[in-house]
Amino acid sequence: MNLPTRWHEFTEPAALAQALADAVAADLRAALERRGYASIALSGGKTPRRFLEMLARCELDWSRVTVTLADERWVAADDPRSNERLLRETLLQATGAKFVPLYRAVPAPDDAVVDVDVEIALIGAPFDVIVLGMGLDGHTASLFPDGDWLAEALDPRGSARVAPMRAPGVDEPRMTLTLPVLVHARHLYLHIEGVVKRGVLESDAVARGAVPIGALLAALRDPLDVFWAP
Repeated sequence: MNLPTRWHEFTEPAALAQALADAVAADLRAALERRGYASIALSGGKTPRRFLEMLARCELDWSRVTVTLADERWVAADDPRSNERLLRETLLQATGAKFVPLYRAVPAPDDAVVDVDVEIALIGAPFDVIVLGMGLDGHTASLFPDGDWLAEALDPRGSARVAPMRAPGVDEPRMTLTLPVLVHARHLYLHIEGVVKRGVLESDAVARGAVPIGALLAALRDPLDVFWAP
């Protein structure tokens, strides 16, 4: 199976981060010129911090950009593991963009899924940009293999925009955007670093759609832009 990917390869992570920031900023500027507003969903974790810092320095009218997350750990916004905290420390405090969180101060994501779904719907579909990461197990966003709501979240005909998610070995529950939201983004990027993650993406399990990133690739109409550095 030929994977629907378009590779952008860099010799080191800083060059990748700058190129991805430039590409995303250009997409957002085009949306602002076309409609007067723009939307983006971003990922957390360790890999994207430098990209987010560089994106914050890109010149555009951030007051007309709505930002949310592709997924979120069910922890308070000031927790070191919070993706919202990462965005606030990097992009949001520097730009003043409007932010729609996935986390709510309730015991479990199941308790907030209806309210969050409505908030995501109000942003408008499709997103102009979504930037994803990928784990060594082939998960993307919080679409984990063996996740308790994975089948529903990966249903290409599903109407839910977000889903709660728990999985073996994952420390806390999550809230994640669903497959239909991800694949219909106007511009979809995957940001990965290291030869091991490249090997995962090029593995037979992904090609067969046996892990979530493979299911996403199988559902895409256009190639996925992969930004990679060793």
